[in-house]
Amino acid sequence: MNGLITDAWAQGAPGAGGGQFQFALLMAAFIALFYFMLIRPQQRKAKDHKTMLDALRRGDRIVTGGGIIGTVARVDSPEEITVDIADGVRVRVLRSTITSVLAKPDPAAAREAAKQREEARAKAGTKE
Repeated sequence: MNGLITDAWAQGAPGAGGGQFQFALLMAAFIALFYFMLIRPQQRKAKDHKTMLDALRRGDRIVTGGGIIGTVARVDSPEEITVDIADGVRVRVLRSTITSVLAKPDPAAAREAAKQREEARAKAGTKE
């Protein structure tokens, strides 16, 4: 009986020569899947984050990695910005710690609001 088992294993399975090609094809499919499902989206997210950080301007409302919400007061250098987090409270923040931009001010709307405030002040000053 012992001789029969050894003989059966020695014959091998029919078509066993193509197993290496199928294994290589399966591995290539897994690598492609990992690339399109994990690596590529991470690269795109990193690129979008870098673009967002490069586009930071004065007046942008931001959120830091620690959860602090503030308004960009000044861009000091490529690595640092100054952020207003409360009335009279300014902090220096590393640009890389900013996780998102909540709102970008509309320059035209800001000019219009400033113009309306000036007109209101002028009217208030002439009535007195």
